[in-house]
Amino acid sequence: MKAAQTQFLPFLDGKKQFVIPIYQRTYSWTREQCMQLWRDVVNAATSDTIKGHFIGSIVYIHDGIFSVAAIPQLLVIDGQQRLTTLSLLLLALARAVQDAPDESGITYEDIYESYLINKHGKDEYRYKLLLTQNDKHELIYLLDGRNQTIFEPVHGINHTMSHLATNYRFFREQIQQSGIDLATLYKGINKLIIVDIALDRDHDNPQLIFESLNSTGMDLSQADLVRNYVLMGLSNEEQSRLYKTYWYPMEQLFSHISDENTFGRFMRDYLTLKQGIIPNIDKVYASFKAYHHSLLNTSIHELVADIFRYAEYYVNMVFFHNVDSEMKQIFSDINALKFDVTYPFLLEVHHDYTQQRLSRQGFIAILKLIESYLFRRSVCGIPTNTLNKVFATLIKEVDKAQYVESTQAALLQKDSYRRFPDNDEFRAAFLVKDVYNFRQRNYLLQKLENANQKELVNIETCTIEHIMPQNPRLPMEWQQELGPDWKTIHNTYLHRVGNLTLTGYNASLSDCPFQEKCSMKGGFLDSPLRLNASLKHVEHWNKDAIEQRAYLLAEQAIKIWDIPTKTGQSTTLQSKKR
Repeated sequence: MKAAQTQFLPFLDGKKQFVIPIYQRTYSWTREQCMQLWRDVVNAATSDTIKGHFIGSIVYIHDGIFSVAAIPQLLVIDGQQRLTTLSLLLLALARAVQDAPDESGITYEDIYESYLINKHGKDEYRYKLLLTQNDKHELIYLLDGRNQTIFEPVHGINHTMSHLATNYRFFREQIQQSGIDLATLYKGINKLIIVDIALDRDHDNPQLIFESLNSTGMDLSQADLVRNYVLMGLSNEEQSRLYKTYWYPMEQLFSHISDENTFGRFMRDYLTLKQGIIPNIDKVYASFKAYHHSLLNTSIHELVADIFRYAEYYVNMVFFHNVDSEMKQIFSDINALKFDVTYPFLLEVHHDYTQQRLSRQGFIAILKLIESYLFRRSVCGIPTNTLNKVFATLIKEVDKAQYVESTQAALLQKDSYRRFPDNDEFRAAFLVKDVYNFRQRNYLLQKLENANQKELVNIETCTIEHIMPQNPRLPMEWQQELGPDWKTIHNTYLHRVGNLTLTGYNASLSDCPFQEKCSMKGGFLDSPLRLNASLKHVEHWNKDAIEQRAYLLAEQAIKIWDIPTKTGQSTTLQSKKR
């Protein structure tokens, strides 16, 4: 390794090309980082006491590889973000000089031909910096002088979303609005200093050096680190093949998801499944390296292919990618419970289903079993802090020759805080649950409404109605309806499931008497919702009516969120036999 402090502009000057490897993340600096760089350059430019300003290191592999055009190609390991951003600033300055050639004493060619292009380079070798993926086309597009339409689609890319185009425009605006003399600004850029670190592929380990560097830009995500680790040690040809075959398609699976940490969560679940140990979300990279080192007879290609397979399962379950309507509904129900801890186990079950080791009927049975297990526990208020360990190791307790039955047995054997609540415990908790303030109330009511139906109701179009109104100052009609203990009944039963239903006429129903709520237009007698069916036969709404409806709904819930028996038969099947 050769490391030397040098000025940034002489570092760029001369016939060379900096190439961003395919495994590097795309350009991602935002206005915040650009503003800081701009302030640093202006401060250096306008201060006589600042002789130089350090902006970080640029690390590249210098291993004697030259192109057919005799232009050295330097593979950038670290420093892509600052190298790209400074190129955008130089381009903005060059264009400003071009617009006002007589004011600065420097020329457009001084900047453009020295620091942004290789003047006599052919095709892609013409450009001093060659980015990766779509960024390559965007930067070339800017450098070639077509910036007047940089916010129009090109090469299928929407430039309104481009960090390159946005940051180039930012520097153009800053130069115009600041009023700083262009020659002074150029002097500030001349004061920028970097550490030039050249690696020798035969003697240096780029991965270890990359990890040890302290970046002054945006922290790499766990996904970035894993990708770099996977691809950095391969030859350019192997990198390209592995990236195009597996990694890029995997990135596309997650590309429509706004949360950039999703891939890191998937990798945590994947590693949990493979190792039986749950890594911290910020230690996924370290855990992945340890896992890779433990695979004695598995190539990096086989490992990435395996990750890609499980990534497909993950987006199927979490984002309903490539699933039919029945599977989408089942996955949606599980996701509504918000128990991500189940994913390590369900990833393996999905894998076995895909590999035809488990039938579709068996896969659905296990999914619904997990749904029941989670929901019954939630209703019963059982602490959730042990669930991550339950699902991290559950697959080890499953006999795949009897997949469904052994999964049922494994869950039924759990005790204490890991238990599967039986019907008596579930019923007792369900009857007295404060459902209105329950985290999963919408899920609960939607499942009750749509049980065993093919025409599903989306309760997001409805509101939750308290049959006995919420108003603590109940109208006299309601006090008489409830009887002398109306205050106690109101406080006790208000938010329980027996007193809750769905309606599209919440504002109309309001505090109206019960019979009026039934008979009015849009009232319970007129309602097509199944949750309101039993109300059509009730004459008075009091404690007994609330309890009776709650009990009916509890019995329905026991069938919806079923539990296997010790012999492997479900309670629903047993009730049918009786």
